[in-house]
Amino acid sequence: MAKHFHKELDKIKKMILSLGAMVEERVRQASQAIDNRQSDIARQIIESDYEVDEREVEIEEECLKILALHQPVAIDLRFLIAVVKINSDLERIADESVNIAQRVVTMAKQATSRFFFDYAPMAAKVESMLKMSLDALVNMDVDSAFKVVMLDDEVDEIHRQAYRQIRADMKTQPEDIVYLMNLYLVSRHLERIGDHATNIAEEVIYLIEGEIVRHADY
Repeated sequence: MAKHFHKELDKIKKMILSLGAMVEERVRQASQAIDNRQSDIARQIIESDYEVDEREVEIEEECLKILALHQPVAIDLRFLIAVVKINSDLERIADESVNIAQRVVTMAKQATSRFFFDYAPMAAKVESMLKMSLDALVNMDVDSAFKVVMLDDEVDEIHRQAYRQIRADMKTQPEDIVYLMNLYLVSRHLERIGDHATNIAEEVIYLIEGEIVRHADY
């Protein structure tokens, strides 16, 4: 019975890591679409969103089945709770990638070279945060998880910089308000991806140490 139980836990781990890889690819594609204003890549992200949604439901159902049948305790229970939450955060990261893609499609129709905020550093940082949080889960590495949490402040600062620059452009070029609003929302969606990557890292910390660190002062 115990052997079968741990096989099911291994299956869950493989499923969540597979979903993580899928979502990482969506974020990478979204970053590429931002850099190049590539509406074709953006549309691919939008059209394939159902794949992530289906995986998210499958993982949740598997976790609930194990909880009901085996009533796990201690670290096994923490693992399943963490996976349910990480599963949700991954699905939301994919949603934010879709949101970015929708902004890119809109901006591509209003092509302009007069206004541009370089999102490459921000996109690279949130991609790194997501990868680090998933690697922390694989390796049960609490130090890497804490590093992700600390990086979130850097993403927030870039978001504030984008807001200040774009707000100034809105005042001087009100005729481009729609384009600039979409440009700003790209920043907001990237910032949210960073938040969800941080949530994943915090769940890894909970899994390893049994300590809830949300809202803590680091």
